[in-house]
Amino acid sequence: MEGFSGPNRLEMLAVADAVAREKSIERDEVLEAMEMAIQKAARAKYGAEHDIRAEIDRRTGLIQLQRFREVVDEVEDEHTQLTVQQASSEKPDAKVGDFLVDPLPPIDFGRIAAQTAKQVIVQRVRDAERERQYEEYKDRVGEIVNGLVKRVEYGNVTVDLGRGEAILRRDEMIPRESFRTGDRVRAFIYDVRREQRGPQIFMTRARPEFMVSLFAQEVPEIYDGIIEIRAAARDPGSRAKIGVISNDSSIDPVGACVGMRGSRVQAVVGELQGEKIDIIPWSPDPATFVVNGLAPAEVSKVVLDEEQHNIEVVVPDDQLSLAIGRRGQNVRLATMLTGWDIDILTEEEESQRRQRDFMERSQMFMDALDVEDVIAHLLVTEGFGTIEEVAFVPIEDLERIEGFDRDVSEELQARAAAWLEERDEDLDKERRTLGVSDEISALEGISPAFAVLLGKTSVRNLDDLADLSTDELRFIVMEKRPEVALDDLAQMQEDDLAKLLGPSPLSAEVAEGIIMKAREHWFEDEETPAAAEEPAAQEQELVEGA
Repeated sequence: MEGFSGPNRLEMLAVADAVAREKSIERDEVLEAMEMAIQKAARAKYGAEHDIRAEIDRRTGLIQLQRFREVVDEVEDEHTQLTVQQASSEKPDAKVGDFLVDPLPPIDFGRIAAQTAKQVIVQRVRDAERERQYEEYKDRVGEIVNGLVKRVEYGNVTVDLGRGEAILRRDEMIPRESFRTGDRVRAFIYDVRREQRGPQIFMTRARPEFMVSLFAQEVPEIYDGIIEIRAAARDPGSRAKIGVISNDSSIDPVGACVGMRGSRVQAVVGELQGEKIDIIPWSPDPATFVVNGLAPAEVSKVVLDEEQHNIEVVVPDDQLSLAIGRRGQNVRLATMLTGWDIDILTEEEESQRRQRDFMERSQMFMDALDVEDVIAHLLVTEGFGTIEEVAFVPIEDLERIEGFDRDVSEELQARAAAWLEERDEDLDKERRTLGVSDEISALEGISPAFAVLLGKTSVRNLDDLADLSTDELRFIVMEKRPEVALDDLAQMQEDDLAKLLGPSPLSAEVAEGIIMKAREHWFEDEETPAAAEEPAAQEQELVEGA
């Protein structure tokens, strides 16, 4: 490259073309790297303080070296700037913002300069190659790709995809499978990140998305959108479940996924190292979907609790082990598939629990209302579960119970109201003992029991309550609070927090309303000084007028 003579210029263009082809990057990016290398060498010779730029003609390979100086009002750097007056001697019509361009003679590359230029070119080409890889693969997240194992380090596999490298971590592989250099790998791209060391392409063979994409490749109806996989769950290498639904009533979604003599599902099973796959019909009804998800076990009864997002499943005694599965695998996969917490009981256990609940509720009514067991049993049989229900239900609902007349119903409601009043008085005394202020108990939505819970967590005045977050307040009123510190809530992941607060009897909207009410006095305090100034000013005016 010495002196930039004619043959070298043409050779430079040829090298740029070859590098661009080899690295699959644009020719202009290679030439820009060369320009930066020449520019760096020129600044080393003429002075790094100068604004020196190199330009390579894309057609002829001719190299131009130029020094740039900007015309400014006030000079801050005399090497790169000059005033209008100074510039006028070289360019009479110069104005602020113009650049004076001075051509420089070509430079000779010595050994050190040539090595520096090479490093700059290599670095820029590597950066351009990484950017090309990122741009190419960032939109391929969610695809299955094939590659060759390039190396294996500590169980993590580096895969050559042809135009990039991907990482298949040990925990993203199917258990007990291993790869050696040169093996062909088929995996799912789940993330592409731009990092300091270049784009990182992450692959998986263990996630449900890989299995879903394999079915989309094997089942044309899924690829065409006729059949949808609405849910999937995997225990990699062992068992999996998918929930499918057909948008065409004439096509059986389960049969289409299984294929003729199981050919379609077997192709997926083969890729997943023999993982058994249960294909079940998806249903918008949670109870139906859970029953399907627990197959092959038979279910005799399902009880949903939408507030707790929990489903209680009753199975015959001989179906319990089948419903739970080996090491709880069947119920665990069904939980992952449906998104509902599933509790499994045998018919005998469910019967015993129902009897126990019946007796506990009956005893509660007998103690609180001072009635005989017959009346208490009747109330429980009719669906009454709390003293509040008896106290506030329309009187007609009580009269409809066999053996109850108007007098009996009114007496029961009077006793229920008296019991609730006495309970609230006891709670109010406990609230005062805990030091909870009257301002808190006066807030809408704060019951005596609620105020006691606040006091037990050191929330004693409006400022304490106003400082709480919505999640913290919901956590405080949970009936069965887990062993989690209040301060730990802020560090929890969003999904874990939602699962934790799911059973809270207090909705996020109500909790937010209570906290905003508690904060109202903050804003009133801010307005008070301004409001107090006005009467004081009026009084001063009257004094001065007198």
